[in-house]
Amino acid sequence: MALYKITNDASLELIKENDFKLEKEIQNLTEKNLETIFGYRLVSSEFSHNSFRIDSLAFDSEASSFVIIEYKRDRNFSVIDQGYAYLSLMINNKADFILEFNEKTSSSLKRDEVDWSQSKVIFVAPSFTNYQKEAINFKDLPIELWEVKRYSNYSISYSRIPSKGAKESIRTIAPELDVNTTETVKVYTEDDHLALCTDEIKELYGKFKLAALNLGNIEVIAKKKYIAFVADTNVADVTIQKNAMKIWINLDKGKLDDPKQLARDVSDVGHWGNGDYELQIKDDENLEYILSLIKQAI
Repeated sequence: MALYKITNDASLELIKENDFKLEKEIQNLTEKNLETIFGYRLVSSEFSHNSFRIDSLAFDSEASSFVIIEYKRDRNFSVIDQGYAYLSLMINNKADFILEFNEKTSSSLKRDEVDWSQSKVIFVAPSFTNYQKEAINFKDLPIELWEVKRYSNYSISYSRIPSKGAKESIRTIAPELDVNTTETVKVYTEDDHLALCTDEIKELYGKFKLAALNLGNIEVIAKKKYIAFVADTNVADVTIQKNAMKIWINLDKGKLDDPKQLARDVSDVGHWGNGDYELQIKDDENLEYILSLIKQAI
């Protein structure tokens, strides 16, 4: 996608992409801004174990899980083979990863405080081949691809390559993958969240999702405890109950304009989603109004 600068006379000037000469450039930039880009805490850079060297070991505090991040400048690597090799290393050596976390962060994290089922690997590169993008098109693959691009106007972008509504399991084509890893790591889908709700709530969620996606460039990402609607950051998070939906709007207390006062202030209450405002809905009576609230978080 071409980017342009609007000049004073309203003409367009192309903003050129500045290539990365070294993988280390991508790594240094990403590690320094890991919290801003992904919301993760950097644990260790260049963490070595056995014959493996992990570029960045991070920790997702929200999911209580480790994340391995690898940086690539070229495109000659196997997403699934390398990704599962790193995951297998982590799952089969849990104590060593916890020790690394505790030593580098001066913490006392315990094994049962880590949700190993949410472990994942992220590859960051300037571009990926069509084969690599297609390789992640499975519903239960704990591997993400992120493209990073740097521009001549000192701008940079990180964008996640989404899977294309995948329905098939990675196990159907790769049953030889490490059993301990595939049985430990769980990738959640919308279907997991909708499994126990009524047909009415499934229909309500479908209406909400369709309308929310029309608000802008939003991606739907199913997590363990909720379904996230993400633009640059989480805009709204949804948890599905048997007879209702709970929605959290990612705005700080005092930032939501809510004339009908439908949203509840949960800034001082423990809750799953992001933001200080919560709604519970059982029908589509106020759906259009609720979407106007959510739009404020974009």
